[in-house]
Amino acid sequence: MTDLPDAAPGRSLAAFRRRGIYLLPNLFTTAALFSGFYAIVQAMNGRFELAAVAIFVALVLDGLDGRVARLTHTQSEFGAQYDSLSDMVSFGVAPALVMYEWALKDLGKLGWIAAFIYCAGAALRLARFNVNIEVVDRRYFQGIPSPAAASLLAGLVWVFDDFGIDRELWLSLIACAFTLYAGITMMTNLPFYSFKEYNLRRAVPFSVLLALVAGLAVISLRPSVVVFLICLAYAVSGYVLWGTGTRVRRTPELP
Repeated sequence: MTDLPDAAPGRSLAAFRRRGIYLLPNLFTTAALFSGFYAIVQAMNGRFELAAVAIFVALVLDGLDGRVARLTHTQSEFGAQYDSLSDMVSFGVAPALVMYEWALKDLGKLGWIAAFIYCAGAALRLARFNVNIEVVDRRYFQGIPSPAAASLLAGLVWVFDDFGIDRELWLSLIACAFTLYAGITMMTNLPFYSFKEYNLRRAVPFSVLLALVAGLAVISLRPSVVVFLICLAYAVSGYVLWGTGTRVRRTPELP
């Protein structure tokens, strides 16, 4: 048996951990992937409210997997790639198919073209995010993030289904406009605040806790309406920031 190269024993534990596969964070990623798949299945069965809620569940789970990985020091390259593929299903394919089954298919070619533009926008947005993650200002996203775009469409489905509004031509046109808006906005360079500056482990004033309780109380009054309005407000915030002169700046690349 030949000896290993001298460099082999010196490989850092951190490099090994980055190549490893850790169960806990990837369980959350798998659950998010399942929620996206479940949304597609429910849309095919005509249960659109469940499909919309499943996308929101995927959003919550997607936000947890990365935090769990950082808290437990189980970040890995596998986890990052798996998370990106899960996002493509949950926030790219699932919303596009849900919108198509819900309203876009009544528009014929225009409907599936709008759904495809959204799906392609999500793929391009995720690819650009993976490439620019180290060189773009972390305070802002470059284009609306795919989970937020998916939430906007899911919120639209949820609120109309909650009110029992029949799907007619005017609703299909609204759905088409929202789908195109979300898809195109993902591909722009508009700045969307990332909220990454907030540290959840830091002590906060009592007033912040009261504000959170009040927010939950407001949401409970009519969850579909409040959640949709929040998603809509964030979806237009990038255009507002751009109008005030905010731009996504690239940080100096490391040598």
